[in-house]
Amino acid sequence: MSAPVAPRRHLHIASTRFGGAAVRLALPALVIGAGAGLAAVVFRWLIEHATLVFSGHADYSAVTGHPANPWVPWLGAGFVVLAPAVGGLLYGPLIQRFAPEARGHGVPEVMFAIARNGGRIRGSVAVVKALASAICIGAGGSVGREGPIIQIGSALGSTIGRWMRMPEVRLRTLVACGAAGGISATFNAPVAGVFFALELLLRDFTPTSFGAVAIASVTAALIGRAAFGDTAFLHLPSIGAVTPPEYLLFAALGLLAGMIGIGFTRVLYLVEDACDLMWAASRGPEWLRPVVGGVVLGALLLALPQLYGVGYPVLERGVAGQYAIGFLAVLVVGKVLATSLTLGIGGSGGVFAPSLFVGAMAGAGFGEVVAMIDPAMRGQVGAFAVVGMAAVFAGSTRAPITAGIMLFELTGDTALLLPIVVAVVIATAVSKVLSRDTIYTLKLSRRGVDLTDSAGAAPSLADATAGGSARALGPVLSSGASAAQALEVLEDHDGDPVVLVDTDGAFVGVVSARSVGDAVLGDQDFASRPATDVVADVRAVPTTALLRDVVPEVVGATETSGLPVVDGSGRPVGWLGPADALRALVPSTT
Repeated sequence: MSAPVAPRRHLHIASTRFGGAAVRLALPALVIGAGAGLAAVVFRWLIEHATLVFSGHADYSAVTGHPANPWVPWLGAGFVVLAPAVGGLLYGPLIQRFAPEARGHGVPEVMFAIARNGGRIRGSVAVVKALASAICIGAGGSVGREGPIIQIGSALGSTIGRWMRMPEVRLRTLVACGAAGGISATFNAPVAGVFFALELLLRDFTPTSFGAVAIASVTAALIGRAAFGDTAFLHLPSIGAVTPPEYLLFAALGLLAGMIGIGFTRVLYLVEDACDLMWAASRGPEWLRPVVGGVVLGALLLALPQLYGVGYPVLERGVAGQYAIGFLAVLVVGKVLATSLTLGIGGSGGVFAPSLFVGAMAGAGFGEVVAMIDPAMRGQVGAFAVVGMAAVFAGSTRAPITAGIMLFELTGDTALLLPIVVAVVIATAVSKVLSRDTIYTLKLSRRGVDLTDSAGAAPSLADATAGGSARALGPVLSSGASAAQALEVLEDHDGDPVVLVDTDGAFVGVVSARSVGDAVLGDQDFASRPATDVVADVRAVPTTALLRDVVPEVVGATETSGLPVVDGSGRPVGWLGPADALRALVPSTT
């Protein structure tokens, strides 16, 4: 009898469809990078054509004066009052019906998915986010395209990773690969894309993560360059040499920029709260909110058409020193308000580009003041504007590495590298002193999710909250739907419980496979009944509830495999199942 053959351990196949550590991350990263690059190309195409349809111009912020839309010339310049409202009529119902998480600036949702949801993002989010953000920006929404492409790329990475049955620790990395690819292709800044994903999303600089993210970022950059050319997306003037005494001025600019970054953050959420309160008082349906708010945004655009859309041409003019100091100040305040209002009324778009816009105008204004005091500094206004872009972005996001590398890649000017570093470090320090949260993490903190711990350690049982432990919300349906429609949604989402909301977006109930099954057996006319007649016997838990207090109820909710989590306004923001509670209490291993 021959001796048994020893198992060949080096041929062991992991519990995924693809074996080998290198293939498990390198190949998917390559595919995700290519997909994110293509998505960036398609997304920019959507924005350009939406802008052309709504304004009649390639970029309305770049026009001189206040021309009419050639499609509706009889409206004159007043078309900008109606454009955001018409856009809201399109993207409002789209977001409300198919992907509520596509509302807003996108990056906080990606951070939440990586830190608390194991990297799981629904694939439908990519499609809804692309369409909604393109319509919002094209119709005049004063937001950026970078936040949406980050969420789009991340959703792509999550979808591919889940299809390959990747473990959570690898799935998170693939989500970051998609985000890096989106940034890389959009800005033509592959190095900044890598560090954005590592510094802000993963908060992980291990060789494995770095390698995968770098592959995705470079791949996306190559596709972006093939489509848009190998040039920076911004055309900035060349900057002269910086003398040692000028570093004190850049340090002062960093101090100012840090305060502006935090001010931007606070105004953003103050306006959002005001919009929430006013809309709750009106008791109008949530999908109609962008329409009504769009009229207010349109009135602001009528006064300042330079705020229409992303506004990169205006940014370039500000850096080139084409605006007077008073108008620069108006643009800073106007952009903060316009961006805050766009997001407050339920729009979809990023805060990345607006922070660069505000930083450029603030930096240029600072440079103009310096030039008034010392006319010899007149030629350095552009330098202050570029450094201001990096510093305000660092102050609002607290991502100094990304800010420094991003602006260096955009300018390619080595003379500005040290001034950028000085200003960015000071802006980040000021930001940390003035606020515990950043423009991204504050959105999550307000829902009870704390991501400020640098190590990403899981909270203890004493401190963990329902909001911080919940995963992304699953399918949502209007309470006015029929039971037959609820059953259809259940089938489309593999039996995941369906959350019902009223016209204000407030929680009404949960329809589960079991509650529908009981209704079908007990009623021959099931299909004609309203969905509210077949809800399960469960309650929602607030985001602030301590996990230790709700764990027994979560585990006991066998009919729905968990409970919905609602914010202070009663709107569902997540789902808490037994596995989610366990994941929140047990640190993950890498």
